[in-house]
Amino acid sequence: MTKATDNAVIADLRERIERLEGRSASKRTVLPFGVGAIDRHLPGGCLVMGALHEVAGGGNGAVDGAAAALFAAGIVARTKGKVLWCVTRQDLFAPAIAQVGLSAGRVIYVEAGDEKAVLEAFEEGMRHGGLGGIVAEVAKLSMTASRRLQLAAESSGAVGIAIRRWRRPTEAADFGQPTSAVTRWRISTVPTKRLPVPGVGRARWLVELMRCRGAEAADFEVEACDAKGRLAVFSDLPDRPVSTRSGKRSAAG
Repeated sequence: MTKATDNAVIADLRERIERLEGRSASKRTVLPFGVGAIDRHLPGGCLVMGALHEVAGGGNGAVDGAAAALFAAGIVARTKGKVLWCVTRQDLFAPAIAQVGLSAGRVIYVEAGDEKAVLEAFEEGMRHGGLGGIVAEVAKLSMTASRRLQLAAESSGAVGIAIRRWRRPTEAADFGQPTSAVTRWRISTVPTKRLPVPGVGRARWLVELMRCRGAEAADFEVEACDAKGRLAVFSDLPDRPVSTRSGKRSAAG
């Protein structure tokens, strides 16, 4: 069978399990990225709503960390309704997320004193059911905490994104620990295209799908989110597929 067929079979099995467990698959909606190579690779052809997703920067530097935040902002920018963004530090640059389509008027900021309070606010937001998306910046995410968040997302249909941020490089090892997140992404910046005139070109990212239920890991090189939160294939590669190296890793189901 082809990879697409395998993904379809796995998605069908997951829906059957959900029905047996009493969860309604019909309530689950999806959100396409609009980049064919990414959407085709994901089970169901899109990012699953009513689920927890993880995002982190590809390195320990602020540049990749900012790219991860913009990637998350681009996702929730394409939803409807208010967005709850939970932090422990007041260092989120609002004009930057506005440039990827998430206007200041849609964002409700929650500044918590510590990560325990962030996770509590995160879970409450996920259970609310009336939000377009919930984002929380956390260093550690245990299996127990992620399971609670995933169940909350399934009950409300909200999409939750945990942006993994670390104060110390040693904390980054926690990103490799298993969680209940449906997908896990890692975002790194790559050199932009040289422009024919002086100026700054559209940023480019290496988007790594590190883990995905029902699909293998894969890499995608894309142009960063535009003013509507949408990714794009490199403009100088119109007839070439987005590069993938999914054979190098396998994702845990």
